[in-house]
Order: sequence, then structure tokens, then C-alpha cells
Amino acid sequence: MNKENNLYTLIYASVLVILVALALTLTSDFLRPRQAKNEAFDKMRQILASLNIPTTHANVQSKYNSAIVETYCVDREGNKVEGTAFEIEVAGELRKPTEERKYPVFEALIDGNKKYVLSLYGAGLWGPIWGFISLDADKNTVYGASFGHEGETPGLGAEIETQDFAQRFQGKQIFDHQGRFKSIAIVKAGKSVQGQDYVDGISGGTITSKGVDAMLHSCMEAYVPFLTKE
Repeated sequence: MNKENNLYTLIYASVLVILVALALTLTSDFLRPRQAKNEAFDKMRQILASLNIPTTHANVQSKYNSAIVETYCVDREGNKVEGTAFEIEVAGELRKPTEERKYPVFEALIDGNKKYVLSLYGAGLWGPIWGFISLDADKNTVYGASFGHEGETPGLGAEIETQDFAQRFQGKQIFDHQGRFKSIAIVKAGKSVQGQDYVDGISGGTITSKGVDAMLHSCMEAYVPFLTKE
């Protein structure tokens, strides 16, 4: 075939595109199980971080299996429903009608004391934010928290991912003395609010801090029927 012919060029380019596409597909298929495993490990790490348990890539699964003693889903009425808690993505659930949503719960045993880990999801300045918050056996007092983000500004909103920010929530309570749900407010440093526990927000990350505030209130409110059920 004449290599100077346009048909040759077209065939050559087509074959090259097909080969590259095939190679990319095979590579993607080969890496997918590893990617899924890494994503699962990262979720375990975040759950354990909310329980104040440090991990490494090598020990995260063993620590998760040791600390988490039961997982299940609850509905908007606080009743246990079918579903695998670890596979539930709150972002997807929030797009469903309220009556169809499932909320994951992870029960942990830390030094013989029960903890409840709840999932969080919301919106920051540049994209989604998420996290986990753990409560003591009283289903009221915060034991720990962890937060993540997709694209918040480094040094500003991205600071929600730091241990320093997460530690501010320890010991705070989500119900007032009359048993009314109040959440935990995020305020500017030096400010305060009446009638509920609060923590200082991120300096220079006002919109992200407001996003965390809204996320905490909306997501934990969905768990209130479960938290108050006898």
C-alpha cells in the first residue's frame, strides 16, 4: 500500500487509536481492584480517625476489624433497615426522597466502651466535604471526628482535614440539657453562641466553616430518631 496515500494514513491512525484505547481499557481493568481496595482502606482510615485511632496503610484493615463490632443502616425514623453500612454513600442517599434514605451506623468498642460513628456529607467552597463523627454511649457527647474535602483551598478551608480542627469537637454535645437537638455550631474565633456547644471555625475559611456547620446540622439531625430511640 502506498504510504503516501490518504487511505493509508487513515487506516494507520485508526489502528493506532484502537490499540491505545485497548491498552487504556486493559490497564484500567487491571488497576480497578487495587483502586477499590485503596478507596476502602481510606474510608476505614477516616472512620478510625473519628475514633481517635491512628493507622497506617499496613494496619488499617486489622484495626478496623478490631474496633468496629457492628454495622447497620437506619432510616429516617431511626429503625434498622436492610443495607450494608460500609457501602452506603451519603451523597447518593441525599439525592433520594427522604423516606427512601438509608443512614450508615458503625458501632465501635474502645477500651470496653461503646461508640457510635455517623456519616456526614455537605458542600464546601469549591466542592463536596464529608466526614465521620463518633459519639459516646450516651449518643450525645462527641468522642471524635474526622473531615475530608475534594478541593478546598490549601492553608484555608482545607484545614478542616487537620487533626487540630477535628480535636475541637471532642467533648461537645449535640443535645441541650432538655434533650433537644442543637448540633454543634462553627463560629469565628472569639465569638460564641447561646444554647448550644460550638467550636472555632477555620481562620480565613469562612465559607468552608459554614459548610461544615450546615453539614453537621443536616446530617446529624437525620440521625436524631435513631439517637433518641430507646
